[in-house]
Amino acid sequence: MKTPVKNDNSDNVVDFFSGKSFSELHDQRFIRLSAELDGLEMLYSNESNPDKLFSLKILCWGLRANGDVVGLVPWLNDIVACTDVFDPLNGQWEGYYDAGIDEVFFDAPMHKIIELETAAEYYELECENDDDVVQELPDTIGTHAVLANPANHQLTLVEVVSWRLLHDGSIYGMLTDADKVSSTPVLPGDECLYSAQQHDEFRYFFQHQIANKIKAEDPEALAAISMLVEETP
Repeated sequence: MKTPVKNDNSDNVVDFFSGKSFSELHDQRFIRLSAELDGLEMLYSNESNPDKLFSLKILCWGLRANGDVVGLVPWLNDIVACTDVFDPLNGQWEGYYDAGIDEVFFDAPMHKIIELETAAEYYELECENDDDVVQELPDTIGTHAVLANPANHQLTLVEVVSWRLLHDGSIYGMLTDADKVSSTPVLPGDECLYSAQQHDEFRYFFQHQIANKIKAEDPEALAAISMLVEETP
């Protein structure tokens, strides 16, 4: 059997949006996920409050094709690596946080690294298509998606059931299509699930604290979400 020869041309082709070469993007794709079940958090700072640190629950840990392991959080309209969170207005990553022992750290926990590397080796899959499902994890942090209907100017909050990892490294938050539910409870992998990020009305992800304020019609929360939605093209 012939050994495939790497085509170095991919190093010279740059993705327009990320500014990274295609080979670099390929190496940074996620190949395995592990749920965060011990309450570890991401710390981030905000330009509007330079003297404060804020926290978000980490959803899971992801193993990249290049071997890096990072925490992942729903952030604005996608799920992103904690270390990649950077926006002058919306915050930037400052580290990981273990509230149980009041400790800040900057690398993935060793037990998660071992778990992901072992699982990736054990469950090595042969996929033919980029959209083949590699893994699907239940949402454990109460993530909600905001859908906006431009026709009637209504906002809808929908609970995220699970997160689906595809062969190309994409990760999608999965929502329930109520018209297609055939049995309950709706579980990861159910045929009635659809991708939030690929839905025309999808705008943002929120963790349960903000989602509950919106459900309770908190004036400040409603004003903030309305402003975000209006700014979305």
